[in-house]
Amino acid sequence: MDDVLTPYGEAIQALFARTTNATKPGLERTLALLAMMGSPHQSLRAIHVAGTNGKGSVVATCEALLRGQGCRVGRYTSPHLIDFRERITIDGIPIPEEDVLTFLERWTPAAEKMGATFFEITTALAFSWFVEQRVDIAVIETGLGGRLDSTNVLTPLVAVVTSIAEDHTDLLGSTLPEIAGEKAGIFKEGIPAVIGEPRGEIQNLLARLAQERKASPVIVVDEVYSLDNVELSMAGTTFTLIRAGEQSEIKTPLIGRHQARNTTIAIAALDALGEKKRVKLRSISADVAKLNLPGRFERRGSLIFEHCASFIFDVAHNPAGARTVAETLSSIETASPRVAVVAVLADKDWREMIRALSTSVDRFIFTNAPSAPPERLWDPALANEFARDRGFVSELEPDLGAALSRAERYGGTVVVTGSFHTVGDAMSCLQVSPFAA
Repeated sequence: MDDVLTPYGEAIQALFARTTNATKPGLERTLALLAMMGSPHQSLRAIHVAGTNGKGSVVATCEALLRGQGCRVGRYTSPHLIDFRERITIDGIPIPEEDVLTFLERWTPAAEKMGATFFEITTALAFSWFVEQRVDIAVIETGLGGRLDSTNVLTPLVAVVTSIAEDHTDLLGSTLPEIAGEKAGIFKEGIPAVIGEPRGEIQNLLARLAQERKASPVIVVDEVYSLDNVELSMAGTTFTLIRAGEQSEIKTPLIGRHQARNTTIAIAALDALGEKKRVKLRSISADVAKLNLPGRFERRGSLIFEHCASFIFDVAHNPAGARTVAETLSSIETASPRVAVVAVLADKDWREMIRALSTSVDRFIFTNAPSAPPERLWDPALANEFARDRGFVSELEPDLGAALSRAERYGGTVVVTGSFHTVGDAMSCLQVSPFAA
């Protein structure tokens, strides 16, 4: 993690300590903080992306496609895996430490005075830096929900909702329609709305909500684009995309059937920007070839272990994400045994996640993520008992480093999953950089 011995590291640690645990829905503090800076968000050209799952993949693909068109592209995502600066990049290069430090030194006192949260301060930093650096366009991921998320101070060029699943039910609602209503809060009058959700009932609800908010046009991906011939390998995902009678084979380095849809959602977002940004299908595969998205079914060889064929990192942190990991594992060839090293935050439905993963892994090792907030730590012993009661092969190793070492000794494929904390901490243990392509 960030080095606490440097002024930058000390500033980041202080920011985490003061504000990480605060969740205060609403836009008023972000607007007030940005107003003190001259309201940079008002001049920021942006694509705004919300959704339960798929946001990161869509944002990364939008960025790659825009860079392929020669644009200077800012990207704002959350959370980070290892380095805070992962959240804020331009053309794949993270914000310099000195720029973060300068911003925090100048604006933290005012932010604290108004009670701004960690995410609100970080959002203001991202928006102001993108404008200062004169990006052509930024791709912005919501942090939580949409309607009251601090990124929703934007008036974007296009607003995208990827998918809806149960997550953060304490804040966003206990039903899919309630959660969809929060995500749809990013739709705005006169702004194109892109809907990637595949299920008819929720898809129709999102379209109706977009129309009620007078978004224009309302683009339902499944009504404009068709996918066929999806094939997976450890090299990526290939599929046939059909748009307005035009057909092309597309390849993305992101792995999973869902990545064909995520790529298509990103294409729809750029198409919604107008004819000048309309994606040329024949150029897509080349534009996304070097796309780097750490922690999304990402395969890395071990730098410090000898026996394991490979590690697969996936930040799946809810049942829908776990099902996707399991489906992807079942669709590709990997070395056996498949050992899942799992640590989940206590407020997630970890039981359903274990059930989902059990269909594609041979063994579980339940552990802890050292960076997880203390109030959200799960009990891996309880998870181990749950798994064994259902006949799954499982072990308990509370220490993450020891769990990784134990998993590696089985000599097959190690799948590290359960949360961003789990993947980030494991990458740190294994000396894997999130910036490496």
